[in-house]
Amino acid sequence: MPDILKFIDYNKSRYEEELKEFLRIPSISTAPEHKGDIRRCAEWVAEEMKRIGLNNVKVMETAGHPVVYGDRLDAVQDAQTVLFYGHYDVQPVDPLNLWTNPPFEPTIIGDNIYARGSVDDKGQVLMQLKAIEAHLRTSGAMPVNVKVIIEGEEEIGSPNLDKFLEDNKNLLACDTVLISDTPMFGYDQPSLCYGLRGLCYMQVEVTGPNRDLHSGFFGGAVENPINALAMMISKLKDDKGKILIDGFYENVMPISERERTEYKKLPFDQKAFMKDLETDATPGESGYTELERMWARPTLDCNGIWGGFTGEGAKTVLPSKAYAKISMRLVPNQTPDEIAKKFEDFFNKIKPAGVTIKVTDLHGGMPAITPIDSIGMKAATKALAEVFGKEPFLTREGGSIPIVNSFSSILGAPTVLMGFGLPDQNAHSPNEKMNLKNFHRGVKCGALFYQNLV
Repeated sequence: MPDILKFIDYNKSRYEEELKEFLRIPSISTAPEHKGDIRRCAEWVAEEMKRIGLNNVKVMETAGHPVVYGDRLDAVQDAQTVLFYGHYDVQPVDPLNLWTNPPFEPTIIGDNIYARGSVDDKGQVLMQLKAIEAHLRTSGAMPVNVKVIIEGEEEIGSPNLDKFLEDNKNLLACDTVLISDTPMFGYDQPSLCYGLRGLCYMQVEVTGPNRDLHSGFFGGAVENPINALAMMISKLKDDKGKILIDGFYENVMPISERERTEYKKLPFDQKAFMKDLETDATPGESGYTELERMWARPTLDCNGIWGGFTGEGAKTVLPSKAYAKISMRLVPNQTPDEIAKKFEDFFNKIKPAGVTIKVTDLHGGMPAITPIDSIGMKAATKALAEVFGKEPFLTREGGSIPIVNSFSSILGAPTVLMGFGLPDQNAHSPNEKMNLKNFHRGVKCGALFYQNLV
């Protein structure tokens, strides 16, 4: 393996220039005006796959944005088959005024490259493509069979990917799935994620009078939808962080004593955590630590709320409508459909007189737990230890990658979550960045991962 590691070191500058090219494409999957950019990004990925030496590369259509597929299936007989999954779509950039540099003009400052998609997930996709390229350029072959799918709808919940997997089960058959779309526990501290939370994302519309009204003429006689909405949101949790939706916790998988013991070993610094966020408290569900609440307990948060007059100055309006977006992170044994139904029933139960409500299920994703003793996890553990010089922690992650559960249920393959982001890299936020030292480490870890499966 020394030759392949030397090849990776020699090509660092080229990798960074190729990453900049990838990041310049504004592939925002939720925005219709960027549909052309999504297509252009898919085609860029396809060309990159061909250039590094993958075969059978094609842009495959779905009911939404396309999936890019490629493979290299010339390994020795009985070799393992790995399916690498990633996504080329990115989140919106709002609020734009908080970006130090334009979000689609990649800028290197110190050890980081700043751009939307740098860590989630274009940087981590490219590092794995570079790992494959390193094998093909130095030895002419992969040590295992490799299949690659890069999709364009992860940031909107992958609504068409389950059907894509079902329709292409034979094409995508594999022994292990590899994903690089999660953070490490901390800088210079490698970690492997074995669990993800799911998601249930709802929108609520509250309607009062049939038009906006003068608050002086009608205030006190007509229910204000903003007031009603605020009251309903306040009833979703108690002052100890417990979610009050009827039956919300009845299927929740409890945290095992082994997990709680392992979490206590992790070098989590509460004071540094609060200092980084410039907050003086870490409120949440009573009886659980910060890591337990972020990784292994369900949550409920209001992600947006609007209605009435929000411009400069004063306008004494009593609005006709008010809206909120509310998300719930789910843990194993909870399902998005179950929680969406319980949420809607509860909102209807607490609705005050004088308003009507409309609850819309925007999207959801299943939680997932992956076996820590699989061949893939062992190969990844060894790769991380070789590159970082220390054993990785085993952690869970509070975010959602809905497709992980689909790989297990549809393809019957366990997933390895070998990510190289960092907690402070602003995924989904302004000034998103990827640490370039970790980017290059990720290329090496990817290359060693494939070799360790032999």
